[in-house]
Amino acid sequence: MHLIIQHIGQLLTLSPSPNALGEGRGEVKTRVLGRVGLAMSDLGVIEDGLIAIENDKILAVGKTSELKPRLKLLPHTKVIDAGNQVVMPGFVDCHTHLVYGGSREDEFEMRASGVSYQEIAAKGGGIRSTVKATRLASREVLKRDAMKRLDRMLMWGTTTVESKSGYGLETKSEIKQLEVNKDLNGLQPIEVVSTFMGAHEFPEEYRSQPFDKAQGTSEIDRDGYVKLICEEMMPKIAEQNLAEFCDVFCDQGVFTPEEAIKILETASNFGMIPKIHADELASVGAAEAAGKVKAISAEHLLYPSQTGLELMKAAGTIAVLLPGTSLTIKKNYAPARRMIEMGIPVALATDHNPGSCTIENMPFIIGLACLYLGLTPAEAICAATYNAACALNRGDRIGSIEEGKQADLLIMDIPSYRYIPYHYGVNYVKTVIKRGRIVIGAN
Repeated sequence: MHLIIQHIGQLLTLSPSPNALGEGRGEVKTRVLGRVGLAMSDLGVIEDGLIAIENDKILAVGKTSELKPRLKLLPHTKVIDAGNQVVMPGFVDCHTHLVYGGSREDEFEMRASGVSYQEIAAKGGGIRSTVKATRLASREVLKRDAMKRLDRMLMWGTTTVESKSGYGLETKSEIKQLEVNKDLNGLQPIEVVSTFMGAHEFPEEYRSQPFDKAQGTSEIDRDGYVKLICEEMMPKIAEQNLAEFCDVFCDQGVFTPEEAIKILETASNFGMIPKIHADELASVGAAEAAGKVKAISAEHLLYPSQTGLELMKAAGTIAVLLPGTSLTIKKNYAPARRMIEMGIPVALATDHNPGSCTIENMPFIIGLACLYLGLTPAEAICAATYNAACALNRGDRIGSIEEGKQADLLIMDIPSYRYIPYHYGVNYVKTVIKRGRIVIGAN
């Protein structure tokens, strides 16, 4: 397919200009690790822009007046006049728990009545509730329900999504979730990237006695479950090539930094790239662990230590921030401005999951980031596109509009990019293009 989009009011290329790459960093290094500091504010805007697409790749980018006379229209070329709208890269949702069984609206009602997320977990709810439902659900049911979520994400402009396992907590069910991720790539337009997260919680069968609801504790065979993850789950998942990344929930009441490091170092030996759920509930040293294992991303980061952030910066670890979760469970928001001022690349994602954040809408996350994380509209858009792509090791392929990159684009019916957080909650996505093909909008 040949496609030209012309007369674009604001074309957000996210292609960094040489003077906005971040102090002390060269262009190549910035592109690998994500954009930092002032670079996050440079969206590479071209007014009255034009994009030429050939098959699934971007062929040319520039101003309509300069580029159009040089283009040779091939037969069957489709021309879209963007009518002074905004064109930008598709959103990259780099942290979700997409595949799961059941729902937890009863917990939402409890939280609305004043019960905390931790209290719900102490009563046997939370992650372990979804584990029960996911283990019981068939692969076909999990696939059907995930497809519905992906359909909604696509309508809001998401073109790439990461999907973690972690609701199986046993080898068979973890593999089942990852197999669904693989199936989804052939059934709908959004690219689904798989992360193995067997270290999401300790399953009931590794608790030596019933969960003590009064104390919120039970004796856990921690070493036994970590051994299962490292010696049974990982070899089978790696053999079937089911996961590109490995994640660990390193926080209060779940996995310790020492356990996280052991799991993530083992995952690296099996070819999986480390990620880590870090310091969401308390400061436990998870950000430090992210730096020590050179994780590609540390995620949540509501309570990171200064030492942890410094280690992350030294390791090139991207901070994936999830303001929708803070909103939903009424927790603090991550110190985003401190991270940006330190020169840490910041990305945004929905954290879609059945308990602590059911949001599927990336423009809404951009609005929350501006209101509660202190990001500017430009920084938030960079975080939801290019930096999010880097958090999935895809910054060389998606997340910006440049010659030779994959044509994942949105046409937004708005007068400027600042409208996205300004009027959040309204869907202005008019057209979605994935791999050069129009998947939402006029064909």
